[in-house]
Amino acid sequence: DRTMWKYTVEVKGMMSGMCEAHVNDALRKALPVKKVNSSRGKKQTVVISERELDTAVLLNTIRNTGYEVGEIQKEPYEKKGFFG
Repeated sequence: DRTMWKYTVEVKGMMSGMCEAHVNDALRKALPVKKVNSSRGKKQTVVISERELDTAVLLNTIRNTGYEVGEIQKEPYEKKGFFG
């Protein structure tokens, strides 16, 4: 079972579900993401990928959608059964 990667990016400025969708769509187009989820409440975007991503592209993509990015955390993501 291959390890996947989880990136958690601090994102400031998302105000609504539309903002979250905007960030998610931009990341899906820019990078080979498996799953992406943005939360304005947590002020973060979580990206799951099957391979390591270029974090500069990740951060710039979010920045280009008009939001401010802060810290980024990268960690191995163990694929759970339900996550097929």
